[in-house]
Amino acid sequence: MTAAIVRRRALTRTTWRETFMQPSIGQVPLRCSLSTFNHFVASTKLEPKSPLPPQMPNAKPFRLAVKDNIATEEFPTQCASAILGQHASPFEATIVRQLRQRGATVIGKTNMDEFGMGSHSVNSIHGPVRNPLSAAGDDVSAGGSSGGSAVAVALNEADIALGTDTGGSVRLPAAYTGTIGYKPSYGMLSRFGVVPYANSLDTVGLLARDVEPIRELVFDTGLYQEHDPHDPTSLNVAARQRCSKACPPTLPTLSQLTIGIPVEYNIDELDPSIRAAWVATASALEAQGARVVPVSLPSIKEALCAYYILAPAEASSNLGKYDGVRYGVRGPGGDAAGETLYSEARGAGFGAEVKRRILLGTYSLSSEAMDNYFIQAQKIRRLIQRDFDRVFKLDNPLYEPRQFDLSEMSADTALEDKQGPLQVDFLLSPTAPTYPPKLSDIQKRSSVDMYMNDVLTVPASLAGLPAISVPVKAEQSHQFPAGIQLIAQYWDDRRLLALADKVVKLMAV
Repeated sequence: MTAAIVRRRALTRTTWRETFMQPSIGQVPLRCSLSTFNHFVASTKLEPKSPLPPQMPNAKPFRLAVKDNIATEEFPTQCASAILGQHASPFEATIVRQLRQRGATVIGKTNMDEFGMGSHSVNSIHGPVRNPLSAAGDDVSAGGSSGGSAVAVALNEADIALGTDTGGSVRLPAAYTGTIGYKPSYGMLSRFGVVPYANSLDTVGLLARDVEPIRELVFDTGLYQEHDPHDPTSLNVAARQRCSKACPPTLPTLSQLTIGIPVEYNIDELDPSIRAAWVATASALEAQGARVVPVSLPSIKEALCAYYILAPAEASSNLGKYDGVRYGVRGPGGDAAGETLYSEARGAGFGAEVKRRILLGTYSLSSEAMDNYFIQAQKIRRLIQRDFDRVFKLDNPLYEPRQFDLSEMSADTALEDKQGPLQVDFLLSPTAPTYPPKLSDIQKRSSVDMYMNDVLTVPASLAGLPAISVPVKAEQSHQFPAGIQLIAQYWDDRRLLALADKVVKLMAV
């Protein structure tokens, strides 16, 4: 799998622009399909078991769509899986109650890949989600696994949509549908009430049509400061205060920023039109005074392989509770006669992709494979985190500041001065290597081909860093914009959103 995924162009260290082809000319207007997009889950509305929380004094009403793996009291939580059926959660996710306090009205649950496992929102008992940017009669992917949430926002049926991002499941649908997809720093937003896929990677994300509503919701209302004692991955109050002090509260002028172009993201599989949009975005920032430079993250080439060992390993453990007794629908033949209870319930309830990832994860955690796969993947994850920390000017507030030894770096690492290599404020890259494929073509692709779509989003997830995908006008792309990704140091979310807003305005679709 590695050879097919990490073929990369040879890059020089002189200027970032030399590594890319020049943008083309011409733009084809977007077209919208008239067909149904299958983005909301049909379910019976439930009577809340507890009263809805009171709203904050300055709450602003908005429509909220919730991904179907986030527990709500008014609607069942099914995770697009037959094994859960119309499961009525006994409680509501913390993030949903927090947003209700800030004025949210939940309008429905959105379709997704089963248990968040997929890149195109096609692994669902409700059928695939269709992209509203499709030409009439030519259905294409809306991205996954939060495809339904992205489409709800794109069609203006919701002002904000909740998704979950494990390896890019908020950013990828945003790129495919021309919306904003924000993955906050790991541990910022509560995961209590979110059905887990991979606990060390899962992050609640937000989708919207503009950056400003997300920034207002997360920072102006103080959401980023709220610790959830029910969520063991939620940063405590002291840690949040320490992280906030370590990160500047406002974005300086572009002339004071250094934007890094990670050369390892310039893969051979990158669509030429998306590469051109990447170049155009970097050029626009440079024209506004920002310094744009190439940077290297050498461990990134192993990120996708590490992700597809670690995530299925955690998933195989998390899905153990779906046995027809604790959770899940028990089939007519599952009376625990012999050893049929678990296999019958899981065999009928889980889809093919979920079963595949359970098998992958169970094998990598076995005694025979643990050292060669799971442990090695964890080591790669740590190297990826260190690569990011090396290139960012800001220190990671979760760790003590560390001076990296030049002997640990590649021999061809370019030095800024005698102090060491150049460091940057933010990283700029594509979100997805291609435009959304046709749904008919997805059925013909292998599972490895499907995993390839996450190659540019999983590195930030493995490092727990904040990242956002914004739409950029793409030349020669027919009806689709290009998704451009910005990545920041841990807890530098406020400045990340401010820069994303500037990019959106500079590169308006």
